[in-house]
Amino acid sequence: MNNDDLICVAAIAGAFGVKGEVKLKPFTEAPENCVGYGPLLSKQGKVLLTPESYRLVKGGVALKCPEVATREQAEALKSTKLYVPRANFPAPEEDEYYAADLIGLDVKSTEGKRVGTILNVVDFGAGELLEIKPLQVKGKSGASFYHPFTKAGTPKVDIRAGRVVIKIEEAE
Repeated sequence: MNNDDLICVAAIAGAFGVKGEVKLKPFTEAPENCVGYGPLLSKQGKVLLTPESYRLVKGGVALKCPEVATREQAEALKSTKLYVPRANFPAPEEDEYYAADLIGLDVKSTEGKRVGTILNVVDFGAGELLEIKPLQVKGKSGASFYHPFTKAGTPKVDIRAGRVVIKIEEAE
């Protein structure tokens, strides 16, 4: 399986309790969705965890699976990222995008100037933001910056063309 066919949905935060439950830090919109797409795979596509049951806990999801029987086994997996095949996800609605589809796209301004590339999509609680790595200028690259991922702030997203267009407000 090609790594591009896998989407990271969670990371193992460690053990939960003493009976071998694994605590997951979900990267999905609804925390419980990280266990709803089938077996959880390694970056290489190997099955790591097969969800049997889960429950929401503070800061994540506690998962019971046959691959982990003890607290020690769960702790040994700490920080492991978990993936599912892209094909297991539903197609996004119109004007909705998976973060994995946006990361790496070129960013242009509404004036047509190339700005940089998308590093990440984050939400600190006030709406989604694109983390953008600016172009290198004279061999130097500035620090990444955040830009609102809204219709007004990002008026055009063209996945096929590999770019987004952002509206940059000038400081007054």
